[in-house]
Amino acid sequence: MTTPRSFSQRPYVGPPGSTELLLVRHGASADSREGEIFELVEGQGDPPLSEPGRHQAELVALRLANEPFDAVYVTTLQRTAQTAAPLVARCGMAAVVEADLREVYLGEWEGGLLRQKAADNDPVFQRVLAEQRWDVIPGAEPRQAFGNRLRRAVERIAAAHPGGLAVVFSHGAAIGEILAQACGSEPFAFVGPDNASISRLVVTPEHWIIRGYNDTTHLVG
Repeated sequence: MTTPRSFSQRPYVGPPGSTELLLVRHGASADSREGEIFELVEGQGDPPLSEPGRHQAELVALRLANEPFDAVYVTTLQRTAQTAAPLVARCGMAAVVEADLREVYLGEWEGGLLRQKAADNDPVFQRVLAEQRWDVIPGAEPRQAFGNRLRRAVERIAAAHPGGLAVVFSHGAAIGEILAQACGSEPFAFVGPDNASISRLVVTPEHWIIRGYNDTTHLVG
């Protein structure tokens, strides 16, 4: 008599040649102050990490130190490079700057003004949320332009590391847009991942697959 075969559940393995991205939002950045703006880099606010943000960066490094990643990516804005710095120091791997991963451009609300408008529940900010588009703000980046540059960045990284793993330090709205594209959700469905959180994305030429969102277990305790 033939013994029936048994089939165990197995952990997820991405399709052959797929690339996994660990999307890390930068740590908490410095407070914005009424009447002042952050230093701008190519028109975008560029605050450094706050003291809590630097601590979060160390916790991210501890969490990811044993991951078998092939590369570390940051944006042109210093808060991502500062968040990546402890991990880079541990692994001895230089971070690659990918400019298209930078945060959405906020037009007249750049330099920290968005935080004030949100705190004051400004009518324009209410429209941003209701209409799920940043370009309600005068001069802000339209979703198509924002989404297209992020897609280009993700595709370049995936092409550079087929079958590999890359750690990508980016921004809240940028990570939200990438994940929204992955599943065809409403534009703001994933906006607002926590500072120093980790989301997982598997990229193939045909599909982007979300494997995790807003993981903050390394920040607890």
